[in-house]
Amino acid sequence: MRRTVLLGGAALGVAVIVALGGAYVYEFSGLRTAPKPLGLSSAPAAASPSIAASASSAGAGGLTGSWTVAQGSEAGYRVSEVFAGQTSSHEAVARTSSVSGALTVQEGSAGLQATSIRFAAQLGSLQSVDQVAGRDVSQRDRIVSETLSVFQYPTATFQTRGVDLPAALASGQTVTLTVPGELTIRGVTRSVTVTVQARLSGGEVQAAGSTSFAMGDFGISPPRIPITTVDPHVTLEFALVLARG
Repeated sequence: MRRTVLLGGAALGVAVIVALGGAYVYEFSGLRTAPKPLGLSSAPAAASPSIAASASSAGAGGLTGSWTVAQGSEAGYRVSEVFAGQTSSHEAVARTSSVSGALTVQEGSAGLQATSIRFAAQLGSLQSVDQVAGRDVSQRDRIVSETLSVFQYPTATFQTRGVDLPAALASGQTVTLTVPGELTIRGVTRSVTVTVQARLSGGEVQAAGSTSFAMGDFGISPPRIPITTVDPHVTLEFALVLARG
């Protein structure tokens, strides 16, 4: 009887080890990749003298008016995961093209200013775009959706009253902006600062940037995933295409 129990225990132990080993190989292979952070598209070719002269004559006022989010815009997050038994971290990255929003550019006493800025991203459509060999990373999306209480709080929004725009933006140069504003996630609003690169290209404005924060700032606990540790800090990133509204 004792021998049977010992054999049964040994068999169970082997089964557990094999199962864990299989899960480890399935979930945490060292073959993993993550896309680069969202940014501006490739720089446009240098404008011809006639086009440059036209832009110069149009002046900064060529940017005034309403601008809305157009097709080709994306937003998402990236966060570090450390798999059991590994020392290097992996970047989990998810994105959505369900982004909306608008802003208005007007002439102020000190030059151009973007006002009434508000953007929103649909959290329920976030999809993982990183890769881990042998793993279906889309399973993570369900966990993230539950963590963010997406059914109750379907969107994340960023808004700010206004930001000054360098005159160089109107001539097609890439400019860097520091934009303070209010970020709302899961019903909690916090002040954040977003670093943005912007460029006028082909009649559209491209804007790409990011901001980082601790999940706890928004009352969010890091997702609990078996044999995976999720860093509590997250980076939100975006690449927007803005067309005249």
